[in-house]
Amino acid sequence: MAAAAASTSLPVPRVSLPPSARPAAAPRHGLLIPGRRGCFRLRGSPAAPAAAASGSPSVPSSSPEAGSGIGDALGGVAIYSAATGEPVLFRDLWDQNEGMAVVALLRHFGCPCCWELASVLRDTKERFDSAGVKLIAVGVGTPDKARILAERLPFPLDYLYADPERKAYDLLGLYFGIGRTFFNPASASVFSRFDSLKEAVKNYTIEATPDDRASVLQQGGMFVFRGKELIYARKDEGTGDHAPLDDVLNICCKAPAA
Repeated sequence: MAAAAASTSLPVPRVSLPPSARPAAAPRHGLLIPGRRGCFRLRGSPAAPAAAASGSPSVPSSSPEAGSGIGDALGGVAIYSAATGEPVLFRDLWDQNEGMAVVALLRHFGCPCCWELASVLRDTKERFDSAGVKLIAVGVGTPDKARILAERLPFPLDYLYADPERKAYDLLGLYFGIGRTFFNPASASVFSRFDSLKEAVKNYTIEATPDDRASVLQQGGMFVFRGKELIYARKDEGTGDHAPLDDVLNICCKAPAA
C-alpha cells in the first residue's frame, strides 16, 4: 500500500509496531459462524492470496466463542455515536427480530481509502433507505475523529460510529498487521477507483487519524444482518480491498426487510 499512497500523493501517517505482538495467525479457512441454517465460514476476498508479505505478520483478532451466535455476541458490543459521543450497543441500532442492517467497518477515520468507501456508502444511502435497510458505518478512533470525517467529507453523523478499542473488529476476526495494511496484493484494487478516491479526499486531513497509531494497522469488512442473523460477510484482505457494493445491494434487495 506504500506504493499506492506514493502514486496518489496522499498523506500516510507513520506507524510503529505495537509493543507486543497480536495473537497468532487465524485459521486458514476463515471464521466459523453459526446461523439459522447451520454454520458457514466467514471468508475474505477469494481472489486475494491468504499470505501476507514475508516478515510482516497479518493476524486477525480472536473469534466469538464456539456455539454463540455472532449477532448475539455483536449485539452486546458498545460503540460510540459520532453525533453525541455517547455509547450505544449494536443491538439497539436496528430491529433484532427482522430488521435489516448493513454494518460497514472502516479501517480508521484517517484512512484515505475509507473516506472513499464512506463517500460511496453516503451516495448509496438512499437505496438502502428505500429497501428498509439501516446503514451503520463504524471506524476505528474516537467520536471527535469521526466528526472530522463527517464534517469534511461530508457524511451523515447519525449513521457514523466510533470503535476506539476495536472491540467489534476483534469479535469479527478482522485482519490486523503491517503486511495486510501496506503490502497485500489485494490493495491493488485501489488503482481501479483512482478518480473516486481523488474526489473523496479533496478535503482530507490527517488529523482524523487515531492518536493510537497502531490502530492504522487494522483492516475492515462488510456485514449484512437480518435481525440477529448474519446473511453476508466479507473481510477486507488489504487496505482498500472493499466489498463489492453491488453484492451488498443484491443481498439487501433479495432478503425481505421488516
